[in-house]
Amino acid sequence: MTRLNDPPAMSPTAATAGRQRNTKGKAGDRFAVVNAFLDFSAQHLGRAECLTWLSLWRDTKRDGVAATAQADIARRIGVHRGTVKRAIAKLVDAGLLTVARRGSLRRGASAYRVHPLIPTRTKPPKR
Repeated sequence: MTRLNDPPAMSPTAATAGRQRNTKGKAGDRFAVVNAFLDFSAQHLGRAECLTWLSLWRDTKRDGVAATAQADIARRIGVHRGTVKRAIAKLVDAGLLTVARRGSLRRGASAYRVHPLIPTRTKPPKR
């Protein structure tokens, strides 16, 4: 029984018909970042650097920052923590990462901002 003041019943498809769906959205942007990295930057890096970058990219939040402990990255990609530390240093030197916040025992893991492309240089970074 409907009352006079009740809004008319609408089907779910009719309710969403007026709204436009954003099919590209954030997922498309994330894939554009990883595609740019794989197409242009990965060829200049070693295995540890590529896996470290991909691990941090996967952990990146909406604000563009990934806060992941080096020990966790090392465990995920199957290398020692020292290897991850060197890989992060090379990625920072290449311009693919910036340190957003230095971590410590009290403050937790360091935070990194992930960049997909190596900035224009005269020669690619050393492996």
